[in-house]
Amino acid sequence: MIENQNTIVVIPARMASTRLPGKPLADIHGLPMILHVWKRAVEANVGQVLVAAAEIEIAEAVRQHGGDAIVTDPAHPSGSDRIAEALQLRDPEGRFSFVVNLQGDLPTIDPLSVQRCLAGLINEQADISTIAARIEDQVDVDNPNIVKAIAPLSAEREVAFARDFLRQVGPDHPPPHWHHIGVYAYRRPVLERFVSLPVSEREAGRRLEQMRALDNGMRIVVVQVDAVPLGVDTPAELETARKMLRKTA
Repeated sequence: MIENQNTIVVIPARMASTRLPGKPLADIHGLPMILHVWKRAVEANVGQVLVAAAEIEIAEAVRQHGGDAIVTDPAHPSGSDRIAEALQLRDPEGRFSFVVNLQGDLPTIDPLSVQRCLAGLINEQADISTIAARIEDQVDVDNPNIVKAIAPLSAEREVAFARDFLRQVGPDHPPPHWHHIGVYAYRRPVLERFVSLPVSEREAGRRLEQMRALDNGMRIVVVQVDAVPLGVDTPAELETARKMLRKTA
């Protein structure tokens, strides 16, 4: 059973962003961006919230504002590896059975989306849960930077198992199309197995980490959400986030 006491949200964060250096500490209305993400996770109220920081300055900033953070190896190749280490450091006894991996550059994410991602694991056949929002614009369908979740979702079916994840879709994948959002909920043994596996061929070819899970027989359930949160990777997106959060303040 998924309960608050056996669930943890872990937010990986590192300073080494090529397009927006020092991204986690970028100021948004007096708080570093990572704190806005931490607050959204707390508002989701699904369990404990922990920032897995690659650098001590991120952890110190989180703690200074009342958050919880732990310092991890800066050499990790992915956020999944970082949250796995943070989980082992914080909880070697294995109290937490469910882990949400929430990207540290989503300051505008709806807490309900975090809740819905975790709820996908209510299906006992699901190893991993993730979220997606319907794509309304053909420009987004054609954009290879927007990953599409291939799953039989519809207005009548809000949860379905992923068949694939693609950057480009052809005529063999008719609408509706679904914008994959890189938030994941794992059963803990699945996360531990996932990070122990080598990079798969399709993962390397598509530059999509979730392909490693599918290529190794893991079942990923996709849950519909209403909107795609703004991912902050550039100065322009940071300014957009400031405007969006000013409206909700």
